[in-house]
Amino acid sequence: MRNFIALVLCALTLCVAVGQSGKARATTTAQTAKSKQTEPELKLKIEGRGEVTIKLFTLEAPKTTAHIMKLVKDGFYDGLRFHRADKTPKPYLVQVGDPASKSVSLDDPKMGMGGSGTTVPYENTSHQNVEGAVGLSHLVGNQNTGDSQFYIVLGPDKFLDGFYTVFGQVVSGMDVVKKIERGDRITSATIVPAS
Repeated sequence: MRNFIALVLCALTLCVAVGQSGKARATTTAQTAKSKQTEPELKLKIEGRGEVTIKLFTLEAPKTTAHIMKLVKDGFYDGLRFHRADKTPKPYLVQVGDPASKSVSLDDPKMGMGGSGTTVPYENTSHQNVEGAVGLSHLVGNQNTGDSQFYIVLGPDKFLDGFYTVFGQVVSGMDVVKKIERGDRITSATIVPAS
């Protein structure tokens, strides 16, 4: 009888422990889901195409996202054209952020070399270059020269992983991104603060 009571008590203790563990897991999952909803977003309106919403990874790339958000708030991206849209032989990426694209020919040899004049050091966010990933462009061979230019990946490009700061992810409007052509213009860029 004593063994039976001990067995019942042990089973009850185990059930309570498992229940608490499950409750803790559910709470952690809910907190994780909530934290994912509180990231600020970058909204781009593309002339003749539509709107793109990008979730910013402010925790993983604090310097990069702070820099981009400041440029957006200063109106830097309004009126800029996508100077790069590589889709053949397979969908690759679109790129924007050179201030000269407002007025200079996209065929100018210096196109794609300009920026705001303030560089940001490379931040390894561990995010991969999956479809819709947004990364900070930099000069070839120097990861610490990222500035205002960023790309949006049109398909998975793992060979970029670890070389560029992936600071955001398209959460809506990927269909719009895929339609972007070289010369398409951003009519407005805005930041939606974390809720």
